[in-house]
Amino acid sequence: MPQPLGRVLGLLELLQAGPAGHTVGRLAERLGVDERTVRRYAAHLTDLGIPVESRRGRYGGYALAPGYRLPPLMLTDDEAVAVLLGLVAGRRIGLSGAAAAAETALAKIQRVLPRVLRARTDALLSTLDFAAGGPAPAPSTSTGTLLTLAAAAGERRPVAFAYTKPGAAPAGRRLDPYGLVFHNGKWFVTGHDHDRGTTRTFRLDRIGAAETLDGTFDVPAGFDPGAHVAAGLATGAWRHQVSVLLHTDLDQARRRIPPTVATLTRAPDGVRLTARVERLEGMAQMLAGLGWDFTVEFPGELRDEVAALAARLRTAAGRGATDHEGTPPPDSGRRRTPSRRHG
Repeated sequence: MPQPLGRVLGLLELLQAGPAGHTVGRLAERLGVDERTVRRYAAHLTDLGIPVESRRGRYGGYALAPGYRLPPLMLTDDEAVAVLLGLVAGRRIGLSGAAAAAETALAKIQRVLPRVLRARTDALLSTLDFAAGGPAPAPSTSTGTLLTLAAAAGERRPVAFAYTKPGAAPAGRRLDPYGLVFHNGKWFVTGHDHDRGTTRTFRLDRIGAAETLDGTFDVPAGFDPGAHVAAGLATGAWRHQVSVLLHTDLDQARRRIPPTVATLTRAPDGVRLTARVERLEGMAQMLAGLGWDFTVEFPGELRDEVAALAARLRTAAGRGATDHEGTPPPDSGRRRTPSRRHG
């Protein structure tokens, strides 16, 4: 929402909350603007058909006309569902205070919806809460940290913050934030790390005391924060570095393997898959499930896992044949009708 419009609506909310009215000075203080701007906002509300009454005198101010109430919030069914589901999703994005804020916002919106639409959305939310359960909560992230970093990225201003890795003491970092990314239940900020001299990605739930610094920076042309974070996660700090040559083409590989799982590059004999993984057994199972021929380049332990998986599959296939040896197929007792040949 543009800032002036947000403050105009803020003026309306203040006038609704105080039926007796407020002085211009008090309204200016609450909205963070000067008195002349308050008068302009009041005129704008009047232009919108909202009966704002002015009160003259040394302590003059504004109030809504007695008995005035805003009409019910006019949303279509699709709009109401989109807004309410967005608030429900907001409970799970890991921001400290977001769950409580979503609850109060839901209550406010439902209170002003038309009766029929409110009954329908109430039914939707009660069913959704009952059926969905939801994933595990995301790590807690400070709303203030998120807003500070977002503003700095938008204004291209550097930031400083304390960053705490697991098992380590907080360390000061300076960053040119290129963008924010929400991925797999976590918030990330990516940009140029002044202390390391390269592009780095940081988790917001590990950031504390973020502040904006003087100066500006330029974002590299064509930089995609989402793609950078996804690629970084695919080659993150897992235990095993893996390189496999897939005997397929790049388009096919990209359709089957998301960028968060591995990095794919064109190779003379196919597609080279590189990734870092915690469990080589899981990588062997993924490769087998793709259905393509492949060559494990490294590590050798991955070849051992592929061989072990192949042995288990051969055992499973043999076990099925042994258990049913001598047992006729399910339809072997059926009378077969000879097929007719047509000359």
